[in-house]
Amino acid sequence: MFAAALKAADPVEAVGRFFRRQGGQLIVGGRRYALDSFDRVLITGAGKASAAMGLAVERILGTRIHSGWINTKYGHGVALRRIHVHECGHPVPDEAGLEGARRMLALAESAGPRDLVIALISGGASALAPSPAPSVTLAQKQETTKLLLACGANIHEINAIRKHISALKGGQLARAAAPATVIALLLSDVIGDSLESIGSGPTAPDPSTFAQCLRLLEAYGITAKTPAAVRRRLEQGAAGKIAETPKPGSGVFARVQNVIVGSNTLAVDAAAAEARQLGYRTMVLSTRIGGETRDVAGVHAAILKEIRAAGRPLREPACLISGGETTVTLRGNGLGGRNQEFALAAAISLACMETVCVLSGGTDGTDGPTDAAGAIADGDTVRLAAAAGLDAGDFLARNDSYRFFDPLGLLLKPGPTRTNVMDVRILLAGVPEAGVRRRPKAR
Repeated sequence: MFAAALKAADPVEAVGRFFRRQGGQLIVGGRRYALDSFDRVLITGAGKASAAMGLAVERILGTRIHSGWINTKYGHGVALRRIHVHECGHPVPDEAGLEGARRMLALAESAGPRDLVIALISGGASALAPSPAPSVTLAQKQETTKLLLACGANIHEINAIRKHISALKGGQLARAAAPATVIALLLSDVIGDSLESIGSGPTAPDPSTFAQCLRLLEAYGITAKTPAAVRRRLEQGAAGKIAETPKPGSGVFARVQNVIVGSNTLAVDAAAAEARQLGYRTMVLSTRIGGETRDVAGVHAAILKEIRAAGRPLREPACLISGGETTVTLRGNGLGGRNQEFALAAAISLACMETVCVLSGGTDGTDGPTDAAGAIADGDTVRLAAAAGLDAGDFLARNDSYRFFDPLGLLLKPGPTRTNVMDVRILLAGVPEAGVRRRPKAR
């Protein structure tokens, strides 16, 4: 089921659904562009899937591409002929990302009114294209990012602050490219697929403000911990001393087209279709699940228990699927990620139940600062762990889910998938009858 979700989120196929060439015409999301009207076609972008998206664009445009520069995560690169692929740090930005962001900005600024700039943006772009605003250093952005990740802020809140300490995000890439024509192809990794949040919206209007950013720092109790240079910039912006990011209605976006080519919904729907083929009564709970990971896991487990006890909202064999992106508030110094923590919290809730199973995985193939996408657990996991001297509750309290699942062999490790459409969670109760609607195994 998880493999089906990954296949549906394949960036090459996603781009091909919305971006194609017909003779001398480029057709993008229903709009047509005459390629001969452009002197140059320039490619830029950032994200875990952007290199794979670049492969699709190269196959479609070929030698019509003049040049390009894309930032992606270490290990997520793809060999391209006309676009330079630059690997750098994620989730915390590094010097390689800083240099790559400079190249991206320079490429956009070089564009003239008869140039076409194609921006390929996918999950991870915020961290992979760090372009600190004047007076803010990369180290200060790194420190701010770490604070935001640790305090439990959601992706929308994190990106709002990133935009206002950046020279590229929040519509500023589009501003740099103006008056060129800009087409942005977006692989969404945010709940609700809002343009301004995908990769911090480098080609989209930004409705957030400096004042809102200050309120976020206060709400999460990290104002005093935030680097002084970052606080000063936000304060100066809120006082009107620094220009805001481009807002809706700005002329910057007069020649910009933003197209979402892939999302969590496609991945979840594919997993659900596979579950039905395997004989499970299947329900998609939501593709917009957010909130504290262990709380979300508890709710999912409670629904599975209701299925077992009362046959509602589904009768067994049942499959529950959800998508989205939860957050983890760090309480310990363990190793893990939101998907591994979800699986651990669910395992505790489902302990001693028979024929139940849970998988939670990131579609990008990674989860937090680990080499796992997530983990798999069932009703026997806590007992087996205890027999091996591992206390599930203790590991959860320390946010140490990776070290809990690793010795049990239950980590999910698909490797870099070169896509990113948030997370997929799959919970099973009961076993389908042998042979029910099963398809032959691939050989």
